[in-house]
Amino acid sequence: MNRQTLKNSFVVGVVASAVIAGVAVGFFTAHRMMTGDLKQRDMKGMPMEGTMPMKDMGRMGEAGASAPVGRAGEMPGMSGAPSGAVVVPAVMRQLIGVRSAPVTYASLGQEIRAVGTVGYDERGLTQVTMKISGWVREVFVDSIGRPVRKGEPLFTLYSPDLLATQDEYLLAVKMQGQLAASPLAEVTANAASLVASARERLHLWDVTDLQIATLERRGTATPELTVYAPSSGIVLKREALPGKYVEPGTTLYEVADLSTVWISADIYESEVAAVRLNQPALVTFAAYPGTTFRGNVSYIYPSLNTDTRTARVRVELPNPGLKLKPGMYGNVTLHTDAIHTLVVPKEAVLETGLRQLVFMDRGQGRYEPASVKLGRRSQDSVEVLEGLKEGDRIVTSANFLLDAESKLASASSMQAMMGRIGMADWQMRGAHEGKMEDMPGMEMGSKNGMTVAETRQMDGFTLSLATVPENPKAGDVLLRLNVRDQAGKPVTNAQVVFVYTMPMPGMTDSKAPARHTKDGFYEGTVRFGMGGTWMVTVNLTVPGRPPIAEKFQFSVVGGGL
Repeated sequence: MNRQTLKNSFVVGVVASAVIAGVAVGFFTAHRMMTGDLKQRDMKGMPMEGTMPMKDMGRMGEAGASAPVGRAGEMPGMSGAPSGAVVVPAVMRQLIGVRSAPVTYASLGQEIRAVGTVGYDERGLTQVTMKISGWVREVFVDSIGRPVRKGEPLFTLYSPDLLATQDEYLLAVKMQGQLAASPLAEVTANAASLVASARERLHLWDVTDLQIATLERRGTATPELTVYAPSSGIVLKREALPGKYVEPGTTLYEVADLSTVWISADIYESEVAAVRLNQPALVTFAAYPGTTFRGNVSYIYPSLNTDTRTARVRVELPNPGLKLKPGMYGNVTLHTDAIHTLVVPKEAVLETGLRQLVFMDRGQGRYEPASVKLGRRSQDSVEVLEGLKEGDRIVTSANFLLDAESKLASASSMQAMMGRIGMADWQMRGAHEGKMEDMPGMEMGSKNGMTVAETRQMDGFTLSLATVPENPKAGDVLLRLNVRDQAGKPVTNAQVVFVYTMPMPGMTDSKAPARHTKDGFYEGTVRFGMGGTWMVTVNLTVPGRPPIAEKFQFSVVGGGL
C-alpha cells in the first residue's frame, strides 16, 4: 500500500468518526428537544438562524407533531420518571455500546494484594560475644556474607585470665590424683570440688568439654582459645580483627539462618478483618518471573500505622537455595475463603467517593441510577450487600456516559444541556452577537457568570479544583488544584496528574502533569479542543497513602462564542 492510499484511508477514517459522533449527538439533541428538556423559556432571546423557532419546537413536542425520532409521549417510562433517569434510543445504545447483565449469586473470594519486604527470621539470628577479655589472634571467618556451619572455628583469642584458669584446672586435677589414695574422705572430696569448680569456670567462658579433655591430655595450658560458630547461617556482621582487644559483651559476629525468611507486608485497614493466622499466601518476585513462592501468615501485628492507615502482617516462607535475599520486594497475594453471595461485575459500579452507583436497566432503553452498598471484592466481581436483588438487570458498559447524561438530564440550565451535546459552536452559530448574557439558565454551576471551584472530600483529603480563567473557553486552560489534609493543612508532597476527556464516542483521554506552586496548590495546563462538557479526573498520589482518583466536570465555551 503506497503513501497516497494510506493518506486516503486515514481521511476516510476521520470522516467516518466525525459522522458517527454527529449522529450520536444529533440523537441526544433531538431526543432532549422532543422530551421537553429544551424548553421555550430556556431559548428566549436566542433566535437560531435557519432553524425552527423554539415556541414551534415546543408545540411540536407537546401537541404530538410528527418528527423523525418520534414524540415524547411515545417514549416509554418518561411519565413520572425518577430524578436522573435517562431514555436512550436503540440506535444510540448501539453507538455507545450499552450492555446489560443480570445480578446473580456466585462464589466470591476476596483477594488482598500488598507489597512485602524480605527480612530475616529473627528466631535464627545469633550473636557471637565474649565473656572474657583478651586479644584476637587469628581470624578464620574474615568476611561478611560468608556461610558458616555450626561448630566451624571463627577465630582464636588470647586471654591471660583464661590461661591462669587453665593452670588452676590442671593443678586441681594433679592434686586430685595425688590425694585419691588418702584415707581421709574429706580430703578427697575437697580435691574433687576444686576440679569441678575450675571446670565450671571454663564452661562459663564457653570452653567446650572437648577442649577441656584435650587440655587434660596435653597437660599444659594453651595461651589461645578457639571460638566456634554457635549456629549455621550467613555472616551479617563481623568485628573480629587480628590484634583487636575484646571486652566482655563485645559482639564480634552476627549470624542469620536464611533457610526460612519473613516477609512484612502492609494491608489496608478495611482488609484487616479478612486476614487470619496460618492463611495461605502467594508471593512473586521480579527477580524470579514465573515463579510463585508459597507461605503462610504467621503473625498479625496488633497496632495500626496512623500515617498510612495500614496494618502489618508477617508471612513466613521457606527459602530453598537461599534465593530470597533480605531487602528484596515481593508482591504478596492473600486469598480468603470463598462465600456464596450476590455479586455484580466490577465494571458495573461507579465510584463517586461518597457512594457507589449502578445503572438499572428498566427495559426499552430506560436506565435509572441506584445506590448500592458493597462488600468483598475479587479480581472481576464485587459483593452487593444492599440496593439490588437477584434478577435485576444492570448496565455493565458505557455506564460512565449514562452517568454524565443522567446528571445533565437533572439540570434545567441551557449551559448544562449545551455542554453535554458537546456542539455548542454548531448550536449557537446563528445567535445574535451580544445575546449570550441574556440567556436564562446560564448561572448553573456559576457565580456571577464565573465557574466556582468544586470541592470534594476524599480519604481524609479536601480537593478543590478550579479553572483559570474561571469561565473557560476552548483552547489552553490552566487547572488549579488545592489539596489539604484533615487538619486543614496544605499538602505539598503529592504527585498530581490531570486526565481529561469529553464524554463522546471516539474521544480519547489526554494527560497533563501538575506541579506544586505553593501552599498546597498544584497547577497544570490542559487543552480543551472544543466547547462542551469536559470530564477531568484528578489522579493524586501522596507518599504512604493509597492513590486517589476523583472526577470533576467543567462546561467549556466554544472558541467562537
